[in-house]
Amino acid sequence: MPIVELKPTPERPPCFDPNDARFWDPDDLEAELRRVFEICHGCRMCVGYCPSFPFLFERIDENHEQRAMAHSAVTLDAGDLRTVTDLCFQCKLCYVKCPYTPEDPGSTWLVDFPRLLWREKTVRTRREGLSLQERVLGEPGLLGALNAGPQAGLVNFVSAQALVRKAMDKVAGIAPEFPLPTYASQPFSRWFKRRPKGEGNAGGVALFSTCLVEYNRPRTGRAAVAVLEHAGLSVTLPEQGCCGMPTMDTGDWDSLREKARYNVERLVEEVRAGRDIVCPGPSCSMTLKKEYPELLGSPEAALVASHTFDLMEYLAKLDRAGTLPRNFVKSLGKIAYHAPCHLRAQRIATPTRGLLEQVPDTEVTVVEQCSAVDGTWGMKSQYYDLGVRYSRKLVRGIRDAEAAHVASDCPLASQRIAKENGVAVSHPVELLALAYGLDPDKGG
Repeated sequence: MPIVELKPTPERPPCFDPNDARFWDPDDLEAELRRVFEICHGCRMCVGYCPSFPFLFERIDENHEQRAMAHSAVTLDAGDLRTVTDLCFQCKLCYVKCPYTPEDPGSTWLVDFPRLLWREKTVRTRREGLSLQERVLGEPGLLGALNAGPQAGLVNFVSAQALVRKAMDKVAGIAPEFPLPTYASQPFSRWFKRRPKGEGNAGGVALFSTCLVEYNRPRTGRAAVAVLEHAGLSVTLPEQGCCGMPTMDTGDWDSLREKARYNVERLVEEVRAGRDIVCPGPSCSMTLKKEYPELLGSPEAALVASHTFDLMEYLAKLDRAGTLPRNFVKSLGKIAYHAPCHLRAQRIATPTRGLLEQVPDTEVTVVEQCSAVDGTWGMKSQYYDLGVRYSRKLVRGIRDAEAAHVASDCPLASQRIAKENGVAVSHPVELLALAYGLDPDKGG
């Protein structure tokens, strides 16, 4: 049986650049999959993070026991390689914990498990095309533009009907049990254009609002504007589109590249005008920070990335500088705060805790567990039950906190928490606005 070479050579390092012909080479890809899977099989540190790892280790062990084969990733067949990718929900936590990544001093193995599985999915999509399920789930911006607005009430009513949800399951593979976000009767951008403008004297920021704030949870955007203006900042809302994270999950490289280019072209002008980019969704802020520079490789993408902040990260930055007000008028009591995976993957700790615990008589319990939604994976019919199982630690953590308020930066994780725990879930900036006595619904 051939031996898997664990250490990449300087001549052939791991390739994750779709602009490089090696990225699309199936033989090169297969060799890299087997190399990394061999390392993971020997380590097993990440066995509890997502279903990919238990499946991978079990298949290698089964081959050893049932077929008298060596314990090696060489024994995996093409179907096994594919399934490992399909079971990954791209939480990125394995990369954060892995001791063998390019960011780890002294490591020569250069492991990037989530990036490698994204490459496998992207190469496969180029070869096989997109399924209807992927086409639907990969375009939240398009769905929002079609369904938010005056027709939202009817859309929400129809979408909640059991027969409609069953039809969505049959046609597009969207789990009827997953609590889909409702659409807003007034998108955030419409409110923003009509509102009384604040006059900031402490500089300005540009808000990258995200699809889910724009079309589903505009109150989060209104609270963000209220808090930022309370800190003396002027807020702009540049023209923008979907960040592309859902498209990235489908492996649609061409659409992802166009979304990234579209946003970078507009956001870079904000940065050049002296404004930082703030984003109230960790998946989107991570995409702008981490993915755009690698996907586009342009100085403009790097400039945007270097000036992009997750919203609570930015507010914590203001607090450290002494420019975030502390004139709170309302205590919040006990808060159960879910720290999303894509926030932790940015290695910025949990800025929400420090901010909210400055509010008098407020205590924050941080729940660092995965919701197993991560983009759109948990919405898929074939993975819904598995996602619920992987979210049990999160559900227990929220329940055991016995809090007056539940918060999460991630709107889709909030949907799962709301259903499984039977509680209302707020974005942390909404609680901060409440503590300040601000009214996010004012104006517009």
